[in-house]
Amino acid sequence: MRRLAVGLVALVVAFSAAASPARLADLTTSEAILSWINGYRQKPAPIEVPLAMQKLSRLGAFNTPERAAVYVGFLAGVIAANPQRAEEILARTMAVEVNDRWIVLRAIAYSGLPDWPVLMRRFALRLPRYETLSDKYIGGRLATLAQFSVAPSPSGLERMQKSLHLDKVFGGAPRKLTLAPSPEVLDMLWGYYFATGGYGAILDIVDMLPLSADHDDAERLTIGSMAKYTLATNALRDAGLLAMLKMTRKARDLPKLTATALDEVIDAAETVDTARVRREALAALDELRAKGPAYKRATSWWAFLGQSAIAGGCLAAAALGQVEFGIPCVVGGATASAGMNLIANSPD
Repeated sequence: MRRLAVGLVALVVAFSAAASPARLADLTTSEAILSWINGYRQKPAPIEVPLAMQKLSRLGAFNTPERAAVYVGFLAGVIAANPQRAEEILARTMAVEVNDRWIVLRAIAYSGLPDWPVLMRRFALRLPRYETLSDKYIGGRLATLAQFSVAPSPSGLERMQKSLHLDKVFGGAPRKLTLAPSPEVLDMLWGYYFATGGYGAILDIVDMLPLSADHDDAERLTIGSMAKYTLATNALRDAGLLAMLKMTRKARDLPKLTATALDEVIDAAETVDTARVRREALAALDELRAKGPAYKRATSWWAFLGQSAIAGGCLAAAALGQVEFGIPCVVGGATASAGMNLIANSPD
């Protein structure tokens, strides 16, 4: 508890520093720059984006790739919205720290530009350190945002096969390359939205909502809950986003689980009751912890998951009442997604 308290105090200090809007040139923290990114779509300034990336690089924001996803998604969205200036923006972004230049290649791959492989080849020549990365993207061995897909909940038999690793023993039909939901992808989509205000990224996040009802899989439940909470909290302070969600609900024939979760998101935003979404997410995890899937029974793992996976990121900020300072609700852009890292490394 002492460590958690110290962390929350640190968040208060960081978010307070970002409370007053300022020119990008004057910003000195990653939280302040994230706040600037949050307002970017209201007044796009693509020529300033490389400076934002350089500042973030000096602040160490790209040291851990999964925490940098919101910034990479933002850069991808900026060049997608400015195809004629994409090469110029990326060339100036190359002034980031040497070890951070991978963000240029990943942003190109996630941009969705029609000629992104050509653009990637040009920059790959200047980044031989990341030749494997660029080759895999160009060769179709790494998925891009255009290949994002939410798989349906697996059956009980499929879960058992996975827990016993029978899928690796017996193999199966080759799987189509897709980009699966994850905290990193969720942040990537938010970054793309902050850059463009576009509908596509939000639809992808909406597609994650059914995962918030998967009470048999901690990872899927957590990701779905994160999607639900970030949508509700950001829509609370973004009238355009809320209108977009309402239009989606009315205009699209949504699956039942998606429609139900989206109704709850819209209601939470309209009634200023996002705390309810947070409580429900934590309660769902507590229920799953008590239920204990056979392949995830480690007591210490569950205890840490309940405290960290959902309480991390924007949830901690919201609990402190700091979201009003203009910092968007994302999973790892401003803080950490330690809970999801724990999931990836937990015993099978």
